[in-house]
Amino acid sequence: MQTALLDTPIGTLNIGASARGLRLVQFPREHERDQPFAAGDEGGKPDHIAQAQLDEAVLQLTEYFAGERTRFDIALDWYGVNGLRLTVLKLLAEVPFGGTVTYGDLAKGSGAGVTASQAVGGIMGSNPLPIVVPCHRVLAADGLGGFGGGLRTKEWLLAWEGVMPPALDWED
Repeated sequence: MQTALLDTPIGTLNIGASARGLRLVQFPREHERDQPFAAGDEGGKPDHIAQAQLDEAVLQLTEYFAGERTRFDIALDWYGVNGLRLTVLKLLAEVPFGGTVTYGDLAKGSGAGVTASQAVGGIMGSNPLPIVVPCHRVLAADGLGGFGGGLRTKEWLLAWEGVMPPALDWED
C-alpha cells in the first residue's frame, strides 16, 4: 500500500491506496500527526499502480476541499470489508454531495431493518474511507449523530456541502 499525508481545512488526513484502489482515509490521532501509517499487506514495496491510485485519490480529495468536486469517481479497495458492513458502506457511497440520510434509512435500505440503526452507527464508526464514502452525511433521527473525525469536523463538512450553516467558531 502506498500512503500520503494530505493537509486539508479539517486537518491532515492519512491516505492509503493499493493497486485495487483507495483503501484508507484516516483522521490522525493527536500523537500520530505528521506520521503516515505503515504499509499494508504489500510489505511496503514500491507499487506503481498503487501510487497512481494514491495520486488520483489525493487529487480528487484536493479538488473536493477546493470546491471543485462534488462526486468521487475513484476505485475503492474494500479490503477487509464484507457482509452487512460492505452493503451499508456501498449504499452510503451513493448519497450525493449536499444530501443526507439517517442511520435508520441505511439500516432499512441494507435489508437489515430499521431496528439495526445502532449496528449502522457502528459501521459508520469503522468506515475506512470517510469523506469519499461520506459517513458525515449520516444523521441521527434526532440530530447530528456521531462522527469518527469529531463533531466539529462533521459540522464543517456538512456546512461545506451546504447542508447546514457554517459554525462561527471553527478557527478558535
